Amino acid sequence: MTKGKLLWNTFMVVIALGILVIWLVPLLWTILTAIRPVSETLTLVPHWMTVHPTWDNFNRAFHLAPWGTYYVNTIEVVLGTFLLQILATIPAAYAFARLKFRGREFLFYVFLIQMMLPVAALIFPNYSTMKSMGLINSKLALMLPYVASAFGTFLLRQAFRSVPRELEDAASIDGCGWIRLIWNVYLPLIKPVFIAFALNSIMFHWNEFIWPLVMINSANKRTLTLGLATAFKSQESGFDWPLMSAALLIVVMPLLVIFVVFQKWFIRIYAQSGIKG
Repeated sequence: MTKGKLLWNTFMVVIALGILVIWLVPLLWTILTAIRPVSETLTLVPHWMTVHPTWDNFNRAFHLAPWGTYYVNTIEVVLGTFLLQILATIPAAYAFARLKFRGREFLFYVFLIQMMLPVAALIFPNYSTMKSMGLINSKLALMLPYVASAFGTFLLRQAFRSVPRELEDAASIDGCGWIRLIWNVYLPLIKPVFIAFALNSIMFHWNEFIWPLVMINSANKRTLTLGLATAFKSQESGFDWPLMSAALLIVVMPLLVIFVVFQKWFIRIYAQSGIKG
């Protein structure tokens, strides 16, 4: 290894460690705060050591809000959104990847403009659309604006284009229609990308806050993020940081577990997305 390459590798390792520290410190601080008594958080100088760790904060947090209802609502919205996304995204990605029609590339790049628009910029038109459809304060209203996923279409299109066309020709000769072709040929070969897209979609919509805040009025239809914010908005005792940290961990713990278990798919999602652009 040359000296220049060694220095470059060392530099990249330092950058990666810096990013790791930036990501881990808030998480570790939240976990430590969640197991501290309130008295240990009221110090002028922050410290990492916990003298008297306790699980009482989690017990109080569990009784703070109907987390079971919020979990059910969130899971329904997350899985419902993903199901609608794959019903729309897979045919669109296949069309952009394999079908030849006039203006295909232009339409694809126009479609990708959606990725450049922040979610907040679309709140008003989406709200107007949901209101005209009579879907205000419904879970379906939380799903519909995300059906046409530009990110998912782009990702799956890139994966479809990486599949050898000879496999498609062989399947067509055997009598496969496009639905069987996608199901039996394409999806098994692009499974890493498909799973990575699923995880990305689940994590994004699990953390969604602004859109549920705009659309949902009933307490029994709140998602986890909205329920968490509402629970602490109603608190009149000031900032109980240990209680807040424990409640936050209750909300995000499934995502942390998913990330740890499926972290290799998150790496592949970016490696696969650049194939045959």
